[in-house]
Amino acid sequence: MVFRTKTQRAIVVFPAIAMVVSLGCVSVSQAQNGDEPVVKKTTTTVKRKTTSTTKAPKGAVSQAALTVLARIKVERERPQGYKRDLFRHWTDDDGDSCNTREEVLIAESRTPAQVDAYGCKVIEGDWFSEYDGLLHTNPSDLDIDHFVPLKEAWDSGAWAWSPTQRQRFANDLSDPRALIAVTAGANRSKGDKDPSNWLPKRNEALCAYVTSWVAVKTKWRLSMDQSEWGRVKNILTSNCPSATVAPWGSSGSSSPAPVGSVAPSTAPPSSGAPTGSGGGLRAVTPHQRCKGVEVGQRGQSQGLTYECVNRKKDGTPSAPGYYYWQPVR
Repeated sequence: MVFRTKTQRAIVVFPAIAMVVSLGCVSVSQAQNGDEPVVKKTTTTVKRKTTSTTKAPKGAVSQAALTVLARIKVERERPQGYKRDLFRHWTDDDGDSCNTREEVLIAESRTPAQVDAYGCKVIEGDWFSEYDGLLHTNPSDLDIDHFVPLKEAWDSGAWAWSPTQRQRFANDLSDPRALIAVTAGANRSKGDKDPSNWLPKRNEALCAYVTSWVAVKTKWRLSMDQSEWGRVKNILTSNCPSATVAPWGSSGSSSPAPVGSVAPSTAPPSSGAPTGSGGGLRAVTPHQRCKGVEVGQRGQSQGLTYECVNRKKDGTPSAPGYYYWQPVR
């Protein structure tokens, strides 16, 4: 249905290992009062697979969001004829047994997702919903939001696309702004609304939401109606005057960053939350996300030094545009 040209998300799934552990269920805890999610172990078989990605055009640079918005065509929508099944999803376009929904869940989990190797079904992970600030460990509590909803895409130009183009749009893994894992209720509240009728309730997500909306519309050459365009312009002018839009598929983050690329301030700290910095290094939260502009920078937590890098806690590469504070080895 703010925040991901197109670079294939790097997907990480562990080598097939049969493990028997006590059956249980995954419970969800809300990101409130610093509470951590409560997770009960589940029997899983995990595999690892890494897919290659493409790079953004060489020399591509971020542009002012208002400048990009000004190039989007403004015209009346054409709602006639829409049917959801005209956008085929969720597909397994790269043939790795993981369909698009599972690929997004794996890429966006803040810790390595547990995946059942038989059919590539994600059964546990660690997700932060940008729209409402909730933390989830059970994938059944999440929807994969088409950042620009399918009906909105149809009304603003996809009606003229071929079935292949619509399938590519509905399963777009080339940039993290295209598809995003969010609380199911928040996604259903959004429905097929554009920014003139719906915005995330987290103020921290507002600027990233509208810049990602501009990015997706621009990438797919979709138009905006007058109220939609005017609302986006007003938000960018009043709330995000310095916002930029990063090139589609780039590993760098826009400013403000696309949804999901930066650890939100309302997310609960990990067990290694910083208690202060020393040695001139700032305090950081271990294994939490950092910004693309911070790559290579260092911080400290509980006497240990951490660096902002493009890899997860287990050392495997993270998805393009996703950076984490990891211990210096």
